[in-house]
Amino acid sequence: MPSWFEGPLAAFDTETTGVDVEHDRIVSAALVVQRGTGSLPEIRRWLVSPGVPVPPAATEIHGLTDAHLQRHGRWPAPVVDEVARAIAEQVTRGTPVVIMNAPFDLTLLDRELKRHRNSSLAGYLSLRSMTVLDPRVLDKHLDRYRKGRRTLIDLCEHYGVELTGAHDAAADAAAALHVVRAVGRRFASRLETLTPAELHARQTVWYAAQARGLQAWFALNGSDEVCDPSWPLRPDLPAAA
Repeated sequence: MPSWFEGPLAAFDTETTGVDVEHDRIVSAALVVQRGTGSLPEIRRWLVSPGVPVPPAATEIHGLTDAHLQRHGRWPAPVVDEVARAIAEQVTRGTPVVIMNAPFDLTLLDRELKRHRNSSLAGYLSLRSMTVLDPRVLDKHLDRYRKGRRTLIDLCEHYGVELTGAHDAAADAAAALHVVRAVGRRFASRLETLTPAELHARQTVWYAAQARGLQAWFALNGSDEVCDPSWPLRPDLPAAA
């Protein structure tokens, strides 16, 4: 029986108006499904007209302008519904979902569902049965003493994964999926005996430890930046008094 990292995987990614999961918006999303190593991927793409201006700094990253999104994008409400249903379908099938920096993309999707559908990610799927594989968390735990950045571009270079068209949601999702396969092969002796569900549970602990370490580093350098230890989804902010 092949190891989980050679079997079916799905991958999800978004491009956005910024990096604030509570207030920024999705402008594009993609879900890539590969039934096994070497099989052709199935790709679904969504383009969103977010209803708010896209900052120039965001456009510089992903290339999506207000004019392009207004002309070719769809209204957010039906798009986020379709995205959540597509992810839920993979969860129902038992397919692990690869998400680079999962707390960002999943939390942003959750907030968009609340904003436009009066629902939540949990309203579409059972978060308890969802198995997430986050290449950043995996790499940082398994090769913790390696120096250097760990962006998707960095991980692709380190693991020999081709990334053409970085910051396109489909390209990034596919690259993250292949990075997870590469991580699995490189650290097979430590990973192949674990099920994806067991690995999901361990990533929850690993991410929290990584967040605490980063928080300590910020404090040491005089920064008041806060690192949320929640993974793969950040909790709702407390309601304003």
